[in-house]
Amino acid sequence: MGETVFSKIIRKEIPAQILYEDDEILAFKDIAPQAPIHILIIPKKEIPTVNHITEQDVHLVGKLFLVAQKLAKEFGVDSSGYRLVVNCNSDAGQAVYHLHLHLLAGRKFSWPPG
Repeated sequence: MGETVFSKIIRKEIPAQILYEDDEILAFKDIAPQAPIHILIIPKKEIPTVNHITEQDVHLVGKLFLVAQKLAKEFGVDSSGYRLVVNCNSDAGQAVYHLHLHLLAGRKFSWPPG
């Protein structure tokens, strides 16, 4: 699928407002937020879509959700609520082909999402 903007953020070649980082995961504010709190949580390993997750990625994908939980607590929305979104391919709205989890919070959300 090729290099993405997220690859460049991981390598610190382009700036991002980083909120969490360890050896496997990076989380940063979305530059086009869809809610008052909109954080992107990505694995540093390049995984283009959900369809590319393998058995070897199970721990890493689980860790994305643990980081989301940690950030929700830090931002004080763990009790009021937040939405986690993963898009897969273009019809679902995936624009960057590097697996990423959207953490959205700070307002009420409706269902279905649209």
